[in-house]
Amino acid sequence: MTFFLIIRRSFILGIVILTISCSPGSKEKHAMPTSLPVTVAVAEQNDVPIQIRTIGNVEAYSTVLVKTRVEGELSHVYFKEGQEVKKGDLLFMIDSRPFKALLRQFEANLARDTAQMKKAEADVRRYEELLKSGVVSKQEYDQYRTNFEALSATVRADEAAVVNAKLQLGYCHIRSPINGRIGRIEVNQGNIVKDIDTILVTINQTKPIYVTFFLPEQELSEVRRHMAQKDLKVEAIVPNDEMNPAAGKLTFINNEVNKSTGTILLKALFANEDESLWPRQFVNVALTLTIQYDAVVIPSRAIQIGQEGHYVFVVRSDFTVESRPVVLGNRFHQETVITKGLRPGEKVVIDGQFQLAHGSKVEIKNNTEPLAQNGGMDR
Repeated sequence: MTFFLIIRRSFILGIVILTISCSPGSKEKHAMPTSLPVTVAVAEQNDVPIQIRTIGNVEAYSTVLVKTRVEGELSHVYFKEGQEVKKGDLLFMIDSRPFKALLRQFEANLARDTAQMKKAEADVRRYEELLKSGVVSKQEYDQYRTNFEALSATVRADEAAVVNAKLQLGYCHIRSPINGRIGRIEVNQGNIVKDIDTILVTINQTKPIYVTFFLPEQELSEVRRHMAQKDLKVEAIVPNDEMNPAAGKLTFINNEVNKSTGTILLKALFANEDESLWPRQFVNVALTLTIQYDAVVIPSRAIQIGQEGHYVFVVRSDFTVESRPVVLGNRFHQETVITKGLRPGEKVVIDGQFQLAHGSKVEIKNNTEPLAQNGGMDR
């Protein structure tokens, strides 16, 4: 009985297996390989800037500490903190009344002494004629002459005092010496400024503006060689605003290498009309040395690395992929120059490579991905 059950169960199981294996759907599944979804980009031929990249610091074109030159009450402030000012704009007023009074006093002294000098001059002329006639002695004439010369010196001193008083009065009007942007007020209106040379506010000239940065001394000879041939373009990229780099040019290479760091200071000038660069701000700097023309460029994420080196998956016309070795050139962030192994127009896989092998069938999920046009290549 037991033997019969075993035979029956085996017979039924065989029929089930045979039925499944003969099912039409089973043959179709094994006969049609699945296409793997991938994202691709087209290899493009571009003129690529060859750049040195580093970190830089924005510096004001000029910085002026606005200071007092006279003592007194700070009676007026004519600007708001942070506003833009022009050269000659009135910024502060020191109470000018004491200086006006002092000026009037010196002017009165000048008028008095001038009148006395003119009388002494007339006396000298009169006594000069009397001396010629023998009416007065030479000693009497010399006394009048000496008095006139002393009064003349007094008048000159009075004139100098008046000029100085006018200067002191003028110093009560504190004006901007440059075009720039005002900082924080250090002394508020109504305070008494007791110390001459007190800093009232700082003005930074931001149009134009400098960006300073350091490069390894090994780069110096090549930078100088290119700079001797043409102006070198410098881009300053503000963090979180990489699509709007500021354009400037290299204007300064320091005359010595920092021996403790092995670096050299460089400075670039930017027009900065939109004030996208701000003093003491950190920026990414790209110094363009030259242009690599007609370079084949692909997204860096297309590049894979294996035991034999770098390779990419190239999509062929039959929608299978070829694992192709490539030689890498310069690179910058998201793009890399391919010096050997690719032609312009070929499609490379940029997403989905982990599931691929040479000859895999693929389905392209996107059209093509254009490459960024605003970046250069790192050396």
